[in-house]
Amino acid sequence: MKKTLWAAAIFTLATFNFQPAHAQHDSIPETDPLIVNRIDEWQDLKFGFMMHWGIYAQWGCVESWNLCNEPWLNRDGAPYEDYKRAYWALNKTFNPKHFDPQGWAAAAKKAGMRYVVFTTKHHDGFCMFDTRETDYSSTGPDCPAQQDFTRGVVDAFRQSDMWIGLYFSKPDWHCDDYWAHEWATPDRNVNYSIADHPDRWQRFCDYTYNQLYELTHNYGKIDILWLDGGWIRPAWSVNDETRPWLGCSGQVQELDMHHVNEVTRVSSNPQMIIVDRSVGGRYENYRTPEKQVPDSLLPYPWETCMTMGDSWSYSPRDQYKSTRELIHMLCDVVAKGGNLLLNVGPDADGNLPAEALRRMEEIGRWLDKNGHAIYSTRPLPPYCDGNRRYTQSKDGKHRYEITLTDEYPYATVKKLK
Repeated sequence: MKKTLWAAAIFTLATFNFQPAHAQHDSIPETDPLIVNRIDEWQDLKFGFMMHWGIYAQWGCVESWNLCNEPWLNRDGAPYEDYKRAYWALNKTFNPKHFDPQGWAAAAKKAGMRYVVFTTKHHDGFCMFDTRETDYSSTGPDCPAQQDFTRGVVDAFRQSDMWIGLYFSKPDWHCDDYWAHEWATPDRNVNYSIADHPDRWQRFCDYTYNQLYELTHNYGKIDILWLDGGWIRPAWSVNDETRPWLGCSGQVQELDMHHVNEVTRVSSNPQMIIVDRSVGGRYENYRTPEKQVPDSLLPYPWETCMTMGDSWSYSPRDQYKSTRELIHMLCDVVAKGGNLLLNVGPDADGNLPAEALRRMEEIGRWLDKNGHAIYSTRPLPPYCDGNRRYTQSKDGKHRYEITLTDEYPYATVKKLK
């Protein structure tokens, strides 16, 4: 048994510590030893905190998406153009009175979370940071808040010794060089022909590069740049699976990720992980299955991004997952080699919902006693067996069996010999 476990430990370490992301793709995997090592360090963290927060919290509605004129969305019967005008004006009333990033960081730390990913800009284009590129921001002249919320979050979580991750949407529906005012906006994509208006598309790309420069130069060391909106992607990455999300007349909405790398990583954050979601290639340093846990191990670094409730953004009627379900999910994700990034949406005043805080505190109490089987571990065959999950320390010297239970404390840890 000892020989079998030790052989399995060597196999697992070789597989999960040193295999670069996206070895299974034809695109170029990450080869920079600084980044490969940083990904390995990120895999030690295991548990992160995500916050979708913006002007949409005032309505308690889905973040950004109702601006998109696609048939699966629901605006409760409101005419589309009327809805857009009312939504765009939410910047004029956004003024959170209880914004307390130190309190957020303390709650996340108490929950046992080791990194944060904060939404600096979602698809609606409203910037939660100070930017020279647009007035549509929390420091813009029309916003009563007059606060750089990203600054507050970064400073507070950095003081709590947590990794700093910044979410940024590549598409920007408020930018006139993406959704041009001259034409209708039938879906999430750019609404004009890039071939006919190359200068306009270049202005949008420059706008995006400049904002990414601001985020990665004005806030100190950034550990993770978490890029969303995978329908904007390099031309080489387009395939049959992604083709339904191509823009007008099947055109590629291309952003130069090599240039993004130069602007953000090379010039200021040489060890920063870039997550170009759903695109593949060198600049998707780890993958992010959304609101799902894979059935088995994956041959590359990955993170389940999951909502604590049903919604990414604040909803007054949200239904939160139980503490039992969340602890089981964390154990299951870690046993399969992943990290869990758990999202909570603050309300319009900047409060984390009381029920979410209770869940976080209860998870933290469990991790205080059992974190040795979670943090800095790697999978241990057979990984999952019925209600049991298996992990091991990176050096293979310590091996753990985690038994998932229906009763408190919901999971028990036994050290294997």
